[in-house]
Amino acid sequence: MTSQVAVYGTLKRGLRNDRWLGEARFVGTDRLIDITLYDLGPFPGAKQEASQGVEVEIFNVTADQMARLDQLEGFNTETPTAGLYDRVIFQTRHGPAWLYLFDILPHLQR
Repeated sequence: MTSQVAVYGTLKRGLRNDRWLGEARFVGTDRLIDITLYDLGPFPGAKQEASQGVEVEIFNVTADQMARLDQLEGFNTETPTAGLYDRVIFQTRHGPAWLYLFDILPHLQR
């Protein structure tokens, strides 16, 4: 069984963490206007709020690939809101896709 995941930071093709996607199949891109990116230093974090749009890449991933991404993003399926990121489904032009949202502190800059 496969799912779709939308990535917006270092997981995008050609960037430093794209290897975590392994053999995931690239589906396409979209621009999501209901997330905002924040600069967290070495990587961005997304928060669910209106923006001018954030370019995401969508991939088909297996359960094993999703588990690896959960590990990278600090997402725990047993306690979803206790980790570094939460995972939420967003509608994309390629269908529903999981996206990792960071629990942003208010003092961080876009």
